[in-house]
Amino acid sequence: MSFITRGFSGRSRDRDPRIPPGQTEVGDFPVLSAGPTPHIDTAEWEFSIVPESGEPRTWSWEQLMAEKIEEVTTDIHCVTHWTKLGTTWRGVSLDTLFADVETSQDYVMAHSYGGYTTNVPLDELLNGQAWIAFEFDGEPLDPEHGGPARLIVPHLYFWKSAKWVRSLVMMADDEPGFWEQSGYHIHGDPWKEERYW
Repeated sequence: MSFITRGFSGRSRDRDPRIPPGQTEVGDFPVLSAGPTPHIDTAEWEFSIVPESGEPRTWSWEQLMAEKIEEVTTDIHCVTHWTKLGTTWRGVSLDTLFADVETSQDYVMAHSYGGYTTNVPLDELLNGQAWIAFEFDGEPLDPEHGGPARLIVPHLYFWKSAKWVRSLVMMADDEPGFWEQSGYHIHGDPWKEERYW
């Protein structure tokens, strides 16, 4: 008598190794947001990194566009179980933006236009791991996907990639942001299925 359902063992062998556990590949780009979509004109947009000194390093849209721009192809993973493979973005690496910022603190709170927040350890944002992105798939980033610019931290669940990013504020301790206060995991590694507390 067999205790294994026919075909069960074959599924794991056929699974795409780029897809974390509990995820399903999608072809579209689902839109999920915690509130209404803000519409920010690039003439009004600005982005800041705020260290513990309280003196922000701020970029206008024109200043951001003058920084070194990179093209990034990466997979993205949403906590709601979808994965989109091979997405292409253009943006500025946080390595570039943090180059002139002095900080001894280890954590960051990302703040968005519209009030959304999410926490990320600083070492998860540096060394080629995160960008302020303004193009997706060769086109300017649509507002519903976080345009004109969003944070992308693709190795973490995508709620950590704050849409409509406005600032990164340094913190001494890892304090929870919007979804983390509501029960989402403080870290959010898709390969460890760090979905909830």
